[in-house]
Amino acid sequence: MKLILQESVTGLGNPGDLVQVKSGYGRNYLLPSGKAIVANEENMKVYEAKQEELKLQEEKRLETAKEIHAKINDFSVSQNVAISEEGTMYGSVGTKEISDLLEEKDFKIERSAIRLPEGSLKELGSYVIDIELHPEVIAQVNLELKPEET
Repeated sequence: MKLILQESVTGLGNPGDLVQVKSGYGRNYLLPSGKAIVANEENMKVYEAKQEELKLQEEKRLETAKEIHAKINDFSVSQNVAISEEGTMYGSVGTKEISDLLEEKDFKIERSAIRLPEGSLKELGSYVIDIELHPEVIAQVNLELKPEET
């Protein structure tokens, strides 16, 4: 499936790039999220007319990401979690909990931007969480999971 990217996509390309992707990835992710449009003749003509506008929008997104990065990079937060008598956590801490925790500290971060390559956090301790603000801008936040005081 040939698509024209509307915004940067990690590992795929930048706005305006003509890319070849598997149909499921395009149909289920890129097209519904507005990250790409189908590369037919009509869209190619429209795209060529809007190319400069798209580049300006992308530059603005990059600048916004850099501003947020300056504020949030190396920021530290802690979360108290319930533990059992054996010292193991009840449940886990995932992207939703991390997003909510950052929102309490006045950082509006989308859940999809939070990177947990090994899945939800299931043990107490300190973690460094990657947050992809933009494909070129990745911030790191320090998260400490502590037992709740009973």
